[in-house]
Amino acid sequence: MPPKSSTGKEKDLGGEEEVLQAVILADSFNKRFRPLTVSKPRCLLPVCNATLLEWTFESLALAGVQEIFVVCRSFPEQVKAAIQDSKWSKPASGIKIVPIITSKQTFTPGDAMRDIYTHSIITSDFVLVMGDLVSNVRIDEVVRIHKERRKTNKDAIMTMVVKESGVSHRTRSKGDSSVFVLDAHTSECLHYEPIIGVPPTKHIRIPREILAEHPEVQIRNDLIDCMIDVCSVEVPSLFQDNFDYGDIRRDFVSGVLSSDLLMKNIHCYVAQEGYAARVADTRSYDAVSKDILSRWTFPLVPDDNHPSGHLYEHLRGNKYIAKDNTVSLSRTCKINSNSLIGSHTSIAAGATITSSVIGQRCTIGADVVLHNAYIFDDTTIGAGSVIKQSIIASKVEVGEGSVIERGSLVGDKVVLGKNARLGPFERVSRRKEDVLKELGEDGEDLEEDEDSEDEWEEVEKPHDHGEHLDQENAPGILGEGSNGIVWPQGPPEDDEDADEVERFDNQRLMRLGDTASDLEQSDDEDDDSSAYSDSDTETDASSFRPFSHTSSRSSFSLHSSTFEAASSSLHGLSDAAAEQEFRNELKQSVKRAFEENHSLDNAAVELKTLRMASNGKLRTVREVVVEAVVEKMTIVEGDAQGQRKEIAEVVDRWGELIDRIGGVDHEETIEILQHHCAKSARLPLFGQILATLYQEDLVDEDDIRAWHTKPEAKGEGKHPKHGATLEGIKHCWSVGGKMIEQFNAQESSDEDSDEESEDE
Repeated sequence: MPPKSSTGKEKDLGGEEEVLQAVILADSFNKRFRPLTVSKPRCLLPVCNATLLEWTFESLALAGVQEIFVVCRSFPEQVKAAIQDSKWSKPASGIKIVPIITSKQTFTPGDAMRDIYTHSIITSDFVLVMGDLVSNVRIDEVVRIHKERRKTNKDAIMTMVVKESGVSHRTRSKGDSSVFVLDAHTSECLHYEPIIGVPPTKHIRIPREILAEHPEVQIRNDLIDCMIDVCSVEVPSLFQDNFDYGDIRRDFVSGVLSSDLLMKNIHCYVAQEGYAARVADTRSYDAVSKDILSRWTFPLVPDDNHPSGHLYEHLRGNKYIAKDNTVSLSRTCKINSNSLIGSHTSIAAGATITSSVIGQRCTIGADVVLHNAYIFDDTTIGAGSVIKQSIIASKVEVGEGSVIERGSLVGDKVVLGKNARLGPFERVSRRKEDVLKELGEDGEDLEEDEDSEDEWEEVEKPHDHGEHLDQENAPGILGEGSNGIVWPQGPPEDDEDADEVERFDNQRLMRLGDTASDLEQSDDEDDDSSAYSDSDTETDASSFRPFSHTSSRSSFSLHSSTFEAASSSLHGLSDAAAEQEFRNELKQSVKRAFEENHSLDNAAVELKTLRMASNGKLRTVREVVVEAVVEKMTIVEGDAQGQRKEIAEVVDRWGELIDRIGGVDHEETIEILQHHCAKSARLPLFGQILATLYQEDLVDEDDIRAWHTKPEAKGEGKHPKHGATLEGIKHCWSVGGKMIEQFNAQESSDEDSDEESEDE
């Protein structure tokens, strides 16, 4: 059905200063966090000991938002209570927050937008976000640009905020991303194409008229969609007029851009600075938590502007301890880097905490090991237990000697008995009747949600672990005395009928701890020329032109006048020849920058332009830059101090270019450095170069540790033509190991110093 036009409620665009409004869609509209969300909404899950809703409020407060409408359907009383109890309900906050309870039949973002229209709450241009946003991007600047644009073009109804990123950026979703086709001069979004990971999307189709009507376009698949939208007042009415709009991107944006009737414009704002990410799944939950602890979100960090108002002391190695002197740490426990400990929590002797977040009033028993674990408030972990890369909800009791493997989720108030054994990706909750009894009236959300009802029936079916999976039938999994049931793994029977983004295999790409290596396919598996059959070519041939394979790093500009010639030229070259030609052009560009002493900005712009024009891979650019910087370092024989000075001077002048090319990826930088040094005369310099990059903040301790744990860093799975290269790889890995030993020794020394200070 073609979308209908709508006039909406317009205000004088040049009128007096308006109150900046924001709408938060607090519901998740998916099941990615279950069973953590069977008794509370996702927006109230804690991230670094503040709820997602509080992080979203803080992000909007930074942008100067004055009025916020929280639109929710699930567990509305909990959401209202959380708002009332937060610091944002106080008059001094300067923000008015109004919860809007939607219909029980609100199952999609589109339904929520129609409810917004029905409530008539929007009076001017407004900010639209999901209730899982963590951001320090100055949205007020986006609002200003949006309003300036609307003064000359009232049909510019939306501005979407996106951020450039590398392919392996940890907040970039492999299972749900997008291709944006933008006008190179105005940033108008001309075409939007959703991308999924399984089955992999390898081609997109761009309408011919876009290339005919716009002199230059950018095809961007290197952008993270922050789901921050500045919308005109008429946007909710467009949802009201078009009931087939369910998803904001896949339906609304695609529908508006493809409509010949609406004649509306949507623009993108590519944020150059700041941090913005959604906690849209358990993988991004881990990624955003790590970014907060690593201070990428500054000023939104635990020791300053913590959304919940908690106070934390920031210690070396990004360790955060509640500042109210209520935390009890045994002298023999070990708190490693990137960890956060909430107030009134006790950690017993011999416990080891690494890259983990522990909530308030938790008890961690003796010799417990927590590695990449997230423990919510009021939880007890029994002595000798091991928890790896999992999320344990509030008021959980984990029995002594239990082992919880990666990717597991344990719901609120679950009791795991002694020596429980949860394998990878297990999901455990209490029984349905226990949850409903506690929820009371709020349990209506669970009863009336058809999807929830179906899922509970699936939980209670017999499956691989045994019927009902309670303590009686599965003591080996949950331990004696458990009150939990284990949810089934694998796709449900109706998985093929689900939205392709939410299908089990694709969701694995968004699941905490799942490498999904068996699902990944090489970019080179399919040849572009065979990707479209004859029938594909005939379909809509007058409207669409197949575009060649877009890798997840793609970002380039294309002049429509040269499209045909460029297409013929590219197809005339083999992939290997095109790659070599691209690499040679990059080398010449870097060489010219060195010889003519270009500024870093100019050198980076030239490299970015080459990549966009050639549809080249970002990794190739990084390889060329790293290799060029390393080769620029003169080898100083017999003078260690002189060698260090030479390395420092080159890194100080040119090192930052590695990150200026876009898509910062420090782990990839170290990997490239290792492989280049392994096969060059600079092999003896690897350790000094890596140390200098660390000292100049071009890589950090976590990057070095993460690189060192990869099998590829040890040379596993590599088959170099010459054995010497493999030996070089192993040598670099060994040097990295010694650096990590120094980190560990320094941390131990710092901890001893802290303890001595406390004793004094």
